[in-house]
Formats: sequence, C-alpha cells, structure tokens
Amino acid sequence: MTDEQTRTSLVRALSGAVRGEVEFDATARALMTMDASNYRRVPLGVVAPRDADDIAAALAVCRAHEVPVVPRGGGTSIAGQATGTGVVLDLTRHLRSIVELDAGARTAVVQPGVILDDLRRAAAPHGLTFGPDPSTHSRCTLGGMIGNNSCGSHSVAWGTTADNVEALTVARYGGDTLRLGRGRWDGAPAGLRELADSHLALLRTGFPELPRRISGYALDALLPERGPDLARAFCGSEGTLGVVTEATVRLVEAPEARALAVLGYADESAAAEAAPGLLPYCPLTVEGMAADLVREPAGLPRGGAWLFVETGGATPAEARARAEQILRAADAVDATVVTDPAGQRALWRIREDASGTATRMPDGSEAWPGWEDCAVPPARLGPYLRDFRALLTAHGLRGTPYGHFGDGCIHVRIDFDLLSDEGVARFRRFSEEMATLVVAHGGSLSGEHGDGQARAELLPRMYGDELVALFGRFKDLWDPDGGMNPGMLARPARLDENLRFDVLPKRPVDVTFGYPHDDGDFSAAVRRCVGVAKCRTAQPPGAGVMCPSFRATGEEEHSTRGRARLLHEMLAGEVITDGWRSKEVRDALDLCLSCKGCRSDCPVGVDMATYKAEFLHHHYRRRLRPAAHYVMGRLPGWLRLAAPFAPVLNALARIRPLAALAKRLAGIAAERTIPVLAGETFTGWAAKRRRRGPVLLSGDRVVAVWPDTFTNHLSPEVGRAAVRVLEAAGRTAVHPGRGVCCGLTYVSTGQLDKARRVMRRTLDRMGPSLGDPLVVLEPSCAATLRTDLPELLPDDPRAAEIAASVRTLAQYLEEYAPDWQPPRLDRPVAGQTHCHQHAVLGDAAERRLRARAGLEGELAGGCCGLAGNFGFERGHWGVSVACAEEQLLPSVRSAEPGTDILADGFSCRTQLAQLAGVRSRHLAELLAEGLKGTDTHPI
Repeated sequence: MTDEQTRTSLVRALSGAVRGEVEFDATARALMTMDASNYRRVPLGVVAPRDADDIAAALAVCRAHEVPVVPRGGGTSIAGQATGTGVVLDLTRHLRSIVELDAGARTAVVQPGVILDDLRRAAAPHGLTFGPDPSTHSRCTLGGMIGNNSCGSHSVAWGTTADNVEALTVARYGGDTLRLGRGRWDGAPAGLRELADSHLALLRTGFPELPRRISGYALDALLPERGPDLARAFCGSEGTLGVVTEATVRLVEAPEARALAVLGYADESAAAEAAPGLLPYCPLTVEGMAADLVREPAGLPRGGAWLFVETGGATPAEARARAEQILRAADAVDATVVTDPAGQRALWRIREDASGTATRMPDGSEAWPGWEDCAVPPARLGPYLRDFRALLTAHGLRGTPYGHFGDGCIHVRIDFDLLSDEGVARFRRFSEEMATLVVAHGGSLSGEHGDGQARAELLPRMYGDELVALFGRFKDLWDPDGGMNPGMLARPARLDENLRFDVLPKRPVDVTFGYPHDDGDFSAAVRRCVGVAKCRTAQPPGAGVMCPSFRATGEEEHSTRGRARLLHEMLAGEVITDGWRSKEVRDALDLCLSCKGCRSDCPVGVDMATYKAEFLHHHYRRRLRPAAHYVMGRLPGWLRLAAPFAPVLNALARIRPLAALAKRLAGIAAERTIPVLAGETFTGWAAKRRRRGPVLLSGDRVVAVWPDTFTNHLSPEVGRAAVRVLEAAGRTAVHPGRGVCCGLTYVSTGQLDKARRVMRRTLDRMGPSLGDPLVVLEPSCAATLRTDLPELLPDDPRAAEIAASVRTLAQYLEEYAPDWQPPRLDRPVAGQTHCHQHAVLGDAAERRLRARAGLEGELAGGCCGLAGNFGFERGHWGVSVACAEEQLLPSVRSAEPGTDILADGFSCRTQLAQLAGVRSRHLAELLAEGLKGTDTHPI
C-alpha cells in the first residue's frame, strides 16, 4: 500500500469512528508543526475529538494503522513535546468542560482542554483557585499542565500540578481506559507493580530531592511509602503514556487580599542568595529577574535585580503587614510594597511577558529556548547562576535569566545561532556542558516545562543509564506498541534534530516593507513568533487588543500565532507549496483585522498587519483583486472624485435597490449602510476661512492639521472642532494642502506599489513643513504615518522626519501647549480606545487630557470590529459584529444616562452608529463643545 493509500485509509477510518473534526489538509497540518520550542515536526493530520469516546476511538484507529499520536493542549510547550509526525489530537477545541466543581471537597473534575483561567474563574466565587499558575495561564490547558507537570509562580505555596491532582482517567494507545488514583494499584498497566517492587532501592536513591524536579518519569511516586500514587507517576509524562480524558484536581483557598513586596538587589546573584531566606515567612511567590530583562523599569525600586514576593491575608492590612515583615527581613538595596491591584498587575505583566520579551536581546538579536527551565536546590541558586553566566561567556553566548528564585528554577532564552551548522554544533556542545553543570549543583534538567526533545537525550547525565533504562521499561508497560508521542522521554530524538529553522530560506526573501527591527529579513520577522500564544486568550484582555479575530472564531488559524505558523510553512515550502500564491495563507489572513494589536500586545512584537499587507501585495501581483480592494482600497481617490457630487450621491445611496446593487458590485457586505458624504469637506471649509484673511501668529505657534481622508470627506466636523481647540490653546491651525494622503487604505489591502507612490507624492507636497509638528486626528492614519510610511520608504529620510512629527491632538497639546487649561466638562464618558492608537501611539496623553477636562470613566479595549475596510467587506459581517460585542457594545450599553460616548476613530464611530444606533464623538468635539466664544481664527 502506498503512502497516499495509507493516508486515505486512515482518514476514512477516523472519519467513520470519530464525531469530531478530522482534518488532513495543508492548513490543519501547518498549524500543528510547532509548539513554543525550537522544534518542528510535520503531522499527518489533526483530529479534534468531541469527548472521551472520540479520544478512545481515534487511538484505536491509529493503533490499527500503526500511526503515532500526539496529544496537544494550548501548544505552549517549550521543549517540543507538543509536536509529532503522526496524528495530533487537538484537545482544546471541544473538551473544555468543567464537569463538576465541589466547593466543599475543594475539588474539580475537568476535561483536558479546560483553560486554566476558566477553572480559576469558576472557582473564584467559592474563594478557591487552582494553585499552579504558569505565565501562560490565560491559554494553557489542564491536560497540558498534567502532561508537563507545570508549576508557575505560586509553587512555593501550592506546589506543582502533580501535587494538586487527585485522580486521572486515561486512554491508552489502542483505546482502552484506565482510572488512576492515589494509594492503590487499581488501574495500573499489567506488570507495573512488579517493575516497581523489583527496583525499590533504585527508586529510593536515584531521584534528587528538590521542589522542581520535573525531568524524567516520576517513578518514585510508586514507592510503597508514597502510596503508590499512579496519578502522580503519570503527571509529567508528556503524552508518551496515554491521553488524559478527565482529571480530578484539588483546589486551594485563595487569599482574600494580596500584597506585593518588590525587593531591589545589586545583581541577580544577590537576589538569588536572598530568596531562600524569605521562604520561612510563607510567601505565595518568590520570583526574580535582572535588569537586562526589564526594558522599562517603571514602578520598580532601585537595583540591578528584583525579587517579587507576594503575600496573602484575610484583609488588605494583613497582607500588607506580611509584606512589610518580609521587607524588614530582606537585606535589599531598595524595596516597596504594592497593594493596589492595578499596580500589582502592571508589575506581574513584566514578569509574565518575559517568556516573550526574553526572545529578543536588548540589541534586537534573537534568543531561543532550549535551556529554559533548569532547577537546582534553592540554596544553590546563587552559585549556580554565577557558574551559568561563566558557561555562557565561555561559549560566547548571552542570556537573560529570570524565574522562580524561591524554588531554584531559572528561565532563560539564549542567543543560540540555530541557523548555521556551526551554530547548531555550538548549541549541542553548550547543552552537554549545561547538563553537567546542572547535575553538579544537584539539579534537574527541567524544572517546569518538561524534557521533550530539548533535554531528554541528556537524561543519562542526570539519572544514570540504569534508571533511564527503567524509564524505557516503564514506557513500554503503558504503551507496548510505542505509538504515544515517540521520540520524547524514552528513546528520545537528538536535541539538534528537527530544528524549526532548518527549513527556512537561507537568503532574505524579496519584500516591500523595510522590516527595520529584523534587518530587512522577512523570515526573521516571521521567526519572531515563538509560540507563547498570548494571542489565544479567549477572554477580553482589558485594555489590550490582540487578537480579536481569534476571540471571535476560537480557531487557531485566526490567531496571530496561527497566521505566523502558516507564513513559516509558506516560506518552508513543504506543507504549503505554492508560496505567495497560497490559498491557505490568504484564507487565514482574510479575517485578520489589521488592528495592529499584536504589534504592542505580543511579547515579541509580531506585526501581523504588516505581514498581511506584504502577503496581499505578492499574492495579487499582476492578478485580479477582490472588488473591495479596488473600491475601499482606493477610497481616497474615489472620495476626491465624489466630493463635488456629494448631495446627489447621498440621495442615490438612500434608494435601497441602487444601494444594494452598488454594494454588491463593490464587494461591500449587504448588511452595511453606505456612509454619508460630507456636503463640505474639511479642506473646503478651511479654504473659505483662508479667503477671509488669516491672521497668523508667530511661526512656533502654527500647527499643521492633517486632512486625512475620513476627516476630510466623511467627518469634517472633527477637523473643525480640532481647529477650535487648537485656537483656544493659542495656536494657528493650517493644513499641508490638498491631495496629501498617508496611504492607509492602499497598505491595508496590500497595494504597496500604489501606497509608495501616494506616500512619495505626499512627501513632495509637504515641502518645507516637513519636520514641523503634525496633528493627525484619525488614529489609523496617524499610525500609518508613524510606522508604515518609514517602513515602506526606508531610504527616504523625509519619511522618518514626518513619522517623528506625528502627534495626536492630546499629545500636541501636552507637549506644545502645556499651560493651556481645557474646559471643565465634568461628565462621564464611555467608548473605546482606537486599536491603532493603543498599538502604535499610546493613549497616556488622552487619559491625562480627559482627566483635566473632568471626563470620567475608562474606555474599553479591544477592537471595534469595523477596522477600516475589514468590516465593510462581504463575508466579514459576522466577525465584525462579534468583535464589537466583545467589549465596545457592552461598555456603551452599560453606560449611565447622560454619558458621552467617545470614539476617536471614524471606524469606531461608524460601527457604533450602525450596530447600536449610538452617536459617538471624537475627543476634539467634546472639548470644542465646552469652549466659549466663536470661530474667529481661520485655518
């Protein structure tokens, strides 16, 4: 039977046996080639089981066809254990139910795809939580945590996942089911008890005693004095023994209040040596990181390294008292106690994003996992770190250690060269010496993330050949056919095989954007995604934006990570074989809103909006484009032509049959209403004022107001209001002239050649005003000028000049008119911060200006869902509405009567009007409304 016949037979058998999805197409396979590690393996296909019966059925079919199986949760594993060459079981799509939560017994019964934060939210009303909390808590699954024996920052108080598991139901390769518990041998595979009883001495002496021993199989859990504990022995087995179909886990009491003691030390060794001395005070966490990881040390006390020591209590006063006790006991250079929840979250965000931010060194060079989570006895951490730094130096490598100092567990990304043969050889030499160093300090090769492919080859250095051979026999009793995640733990693959970089082009790809942060290399830009999957959070991200399309659909291909994986495979050319013409990549990018949220919210700064524009540019080169690209993508030109006929066109748009026909021809969603054209453009209004005889103030009090397409043709009232505000602040407003355009709509539809022509023409027309402050009222246009302009015209110094001159209205007033007092409006506001403003420009100046004007209330995060042309395009209506329903519409509906609705973006205002019938306004309009006097100074 040929490979294709075998594949066809497997697909047919799986489709007949499983109720869930069976996907063997290129997209499904490409999405599962990698996890958050350095490794890549191409699966045959993906099965998304609906229940435990589906899991068992899939395992039975795969065994009959001699095809290996890899269970996969959130795909955030850092050692490669969530990749495989057989069938991947995607346990996140359907198996996400909390079957039972017994607050009295403090237990929960969960399916393997339950997201940790979902369990914690369900337990919170009962004053309970699940203790282990890795930094990926918003997207990692309980099944994955059991497979890796995950820990997290609170392990000094509540231990590892294995410490919090009561019982497991497990399906083996072939489909039979076992029930594993504590204190009994019931459910054990045949021969397991005999294996343990015949090696008691080795099991008692072969395992180092330390809180974060994750490496290898936990065979010592089978000792008679410890139970035996079959559930604990299964934890950390990385999918090599079976698949968890249901788990009973223990919950712990969550403190009513928490405080955070932040202790500054001279360096990381001093912080590491101080950490064990704080454990007798029973903290909830003792986390550490050094200054070379912290890009902006806002809120941190003085020092070159810090310990984050969290305390809990029944009241805020009790939690604070415990934190202050730790301050007195700590010999720190400087220290502070943070009790404000928002302040604590801001500090924890620095720590939680470290797994991403550590992938870029301060100079922008890449750093990778591989030795991400070694652990040593806490008392040995200081000396170990000094030896570790010396080993890095000896190999000419750099890394930024951080992590769980109270448990002796250190995370680090290292600037390995994994692209060249010489660099990979050095990676192997360092790994071998690193394993020897960890063992010399009495440590574990893995202290949190498991061995996977990254370290399992080196387990003999930690355990010796005899115990590692026993690991193999243990694996064989559970999985005699060897079908469960082969190449991990027992009989592992080499640590320098299957590296995900091997398949990428060896030379830079010809692209249009400059990619200044990646040395112009598109492959390097795509490599930024390391798979930590912060984009896969299913709950609203507060003030964050990333990734609205994933939260709307729940599909991996609509996450930032999923799209980056597809681009990676496009460059590789193995699974996705048609390069820039790829239908798979095009379809995945189709629902990308180009919100730019990932540019700021992704810990490694993946910029999918730019990658999408680049892809569309190549995909449609010398090909017919969708109608929407010709209409909405070239909107500035069409609106200039339409302006003289605005009244007539508006009247025609009100005739439903004509409007329906126009929308169909233009590729616009039938559900959308065509926006009304302004009867008088902003530039037309400005020209009339100029003819009345402007009186200019001194040159340093003149400010240019950018006449963006949306303000000019669709909402000129925003421009007029901004002029009034600027004049009230003692400025004379001018505009750069007719015909200037940032090129936004051309960029968002991938018409990059046209975008560059438009941008160059704009630079020519700006003339001598280049470099002067430029107030841009539309956030998406401001973001385009700030980022896309210099990245599309990297060799034109004028592009960098204009990018540096861009200011929002609030930023300009704060910087150039700091003494101006805005009118006191004293009323509540609601609405949304524009996603491009959040991602590129920031909204700190807007927050301060609103506060000075007495506009109270927080604006929602997320994305409105209209996102320029996206929400108008046919086929996007459902996702557009779902994005708006996530944060924007609920925040507006819940607003008290009399609340003003703020939305600085034209798209946001349009979405609110069309979906909620709500009138919203730009901040400039609210401020202008509060001004006294009349319009006196011409623009």
